[in-house]
Parts: sequence; structure tokens; C-alpha cells
Amino acid sequence: MIEHHVSHLPAGYQAASDCLHQRVILVTGAGSGIGRTMSLALARHGATVILLGRTLSTLETLYDEIEAQKLPQPAIYPMNLQGATEADYRDLCNTLEAEFGQVHGILHNAGDLGDRTSVRDYTSATWERVMQVNVTAPFLLTQALLPLLEQVEDASVVFTSSGVAVRGRAFWGAYAASKAASDNLMQTLADEYEQRAVRFNSINPGATRTAMRARAYPAEDPQTLKTPEALIPLYLYLLGSDSRTISGQWFDADTFD
Repeated sequence: MIEHHVSHLPAGYQAASDCLHQRVILVTGAGSGIGRTMSLALARHGATVILLGRTLSTLETLYDEIEAQKLPQPAIYPMNLQGATEADYRDLCNTLEAEFGQVHGILHNAGDLGDRTSVRDYTSATWERVMQVNVTAPFLLTQALLPLLEQVEDASVVFTSSGVAVRGRAFWGAYAASKAASDNLMQTLADEYEQRAVRFNSINPGATRTAMRARAYPAEDPQTLKTPEALIPLYLYLLGSDSRTISGQWFDADTFD
């Protein structure tokens, strides 16, 4: 089993209002849920946010909202991670290099739940799709953008984990396996960059009021869950310079103060 030494947000942590000033941060799955909330929060704290997602209309709505608040002008980059190729990620890197010159952070937020069914009944097509979106896409995206991340003194890559990454549970199939693989990838990168200025960590958002959570637990009352806004301090901490010495750690959002 992959080891998870649970880390926590420092007690009483409050991010400075300009903690992400002049930082360029790419968010996958930016159009909805945690990705949307974090994109807004990052922009409100000074970041230029690259909104990456598969649905252009939701990205445009979010873009307009950020613009209406007179925050740093974001950028939209439509991409379907399910079908994206190495060439697509190279094109993304080239575009960001031409437009911004460097990248300070990546939030790997996009995810595919797959089917809540037994492994015996799991289809290979669904398995491959979930692995593509949850593991291969973050690998290819991170690999493509490493040259841009390496150009800054303080770069941060945040992966999205899950409680089922720690211990697989019945009927979580490819999702559980993919999150364990994602955490292992994070740890591998952190080890490879131990002496360099790019850091890698994972966040387990825990039980949060999102559409994916509703699909996973259709009988659950969403009003009993925390909202994505409750997660903002932890994401600001890991994507800002306050965590510059933290790498290779697994943060559980349900256990921080």
C-alpha cells in the first residue's frame, strides 16, 4: 500500500490578499465544482489563471465572471483530457510560453468518477477512460509544462487525491486505482525534484458539495457537506509561496483546522 503521511494546513493560516500576485496558474476542470471555485479564489488573490476544461461555454461564463470583478485577466484553453495527445500538450506548452513565458503552478483538478460497480462487472473502456483522465493526462500535462515550471524560483503542482487512494474500497474500481497511481506519481516527482524549486503535493478534498460527489453518493444530502469554498485556504497555501519548503506531502482537507 502506498504510504500517506497526512499533512495539515498550519493552524490559523490566512493567506495574504496578494499571495499569488503575478503568478500564472493552470487549473484543469476549471469550469465547475472545486475547479471553478479555486479559479475564482486564485484570481482574487492575484493570479493569472489559465482555465482549462472541455466545455467552452462554462469556461467563458467563468472568464466573464473574473473579468467583471476586475481581477487579473484569465485565459481560456479548451481541452478534452480524454482524447488529448502528447502533441496537444506540447501545443499547450508552446502557447503558454509564447503568451506568458513561464508557469508558476498547476492544479490537477479534472477527474472522471467512472462507474460505481464491481471489478467483475467493470468495462475495460471505462477503466481506460478513467485512467486516461485521472493519471495519464496529469502525467502528460506536468511533463509538458516542466520546462516552464523550472524557469521560476517557486513553482507548485497540486494533484487531487481521494480517501480511496489510501485504501481501495468495493465498487470504486478505476477511480480508486487511478487516485493511488496519481499519488504515487506526485511522490515520484517530488523525489526527483527534491533539490530543485518545483514542488509537488496532493490534496484529498474529502466530502465536498460537488456534482461528482452527488453522482458517487446519490442518496446523500448535499446540505450536510462542506462547500468548495471551505477548501480555499489549503489550495492558496499550497499554490502560494508560503509552502515553498513543502513537497511530496498528502493533505487531507477533512482534518485541517
